[in-house]
Amino acid sequence: MEPKSLDQHIEITPGICGGKPRIAGHRITVRQIVVWHERLGRNADEIATEYDLQLSDVYAALAYYFDHREEIDQDLEDSASWIAELKQNTPSLLRRKLQQDPEDG
Repeated sequence: MEPKSLDQHIEITPGICGGKPRIAGHRITVRQIVVWHERLGRNADEIATEYDLQLSDVYAALAYYFDHREEIDQDLEDSASWIAELKQNTPSLLRRKLQQDPEDG
């Protein structure tokens, strides 16, 4: 098997995974690899094994991240802010149900 270059490991396709960079042939984004590795402390071998990836795919995703760190970190920050806002503005139906007066339910 001939070795792949970095651009053969990572694909960006409009309409797939929101056009985010991802592992070629998979729906696993570079961003997911970054979160698992950098934020959850999982090593490359664990990620490759759990998601049936080549170890080179995981390292290519990390290399892509380090080449595009500012952009991907900003995307992660924007997502975190959006999720926090969504949680704040969308009350939990379960929490509301649990807080209801038992005689009302």
